[in-house]
Amino acid sequence: MTVQLPLSFKSSADQRFVDYLGNAQARASLEQAADGSLEQNIFLAGAQGSGKTHLLRAAVSHVLALGRSAAYVPLARMAPMLPDMLEGFEQHDLICLDDVQAIAGLAEAEEALFHFFNRAKETGARLVFSAKGMPAALSIQLPDLVSRLEQSVRFSLDVLDEHGKRQVLLRRAKQRGLELDDAAMDYLFTRVSRDLHALSQVLDRL
Repeated sequence: MTVQLPLSFKSSADQRFVDYLGNAQARASLEQAADGSLEQNIFLAGAQGSGKTHLLRAAVSHVLALGRSAAYVPLARMAPMLPDMLEGFEQHDLICLDDVQAIAGLAEAEEALFHFFNRAKETGARLVFSAKGMPAALSIQLPDLVSRLEQSVRFSLDVLDEHGKRQVLLRRAKQRGLELDDAAMDYLFTRVSRDLHALSQVLDRL
């Protein structure tokens, strides 16, 4: 089966299951979904920087590495074209839909996701959703869609504290052949950013 993705998917060396520090149970469930051993859908809720996108992209990369079919859908960018874009995506083994809150209040997008959910159930495709909050808190207007989302195994993710972020950054630096001492870490966190994505981009430039 030809792998079809809504956008060019570029796997990042940083976005692997082993590099995720946070909710261990959520990570284990995502790994099971990617391996095909979990029969339930998953819903991840958390603020920006809590690792939701990391886990979704790690799951897609893992599925593709196994020679199976997967798709990553960034709803914040794709919401207006969702009705057409999701057509046929239920044929994938795993579909990860990021930022579900982006479709809240968009009637056509909400309905498209609802019907896609039902088609995926028929084909046996696994779905992984992420959003800034749990389904009932997203202001989604279609009650049946909220009900479908709430049928997923739900996890709440927390943003890492500074100690956790430093651990992640040290690991990412090592993957790039860089050694960062305490002074360098202090400089990056105080003068550059505390956002891990932005700091990883700095490491890439270095």
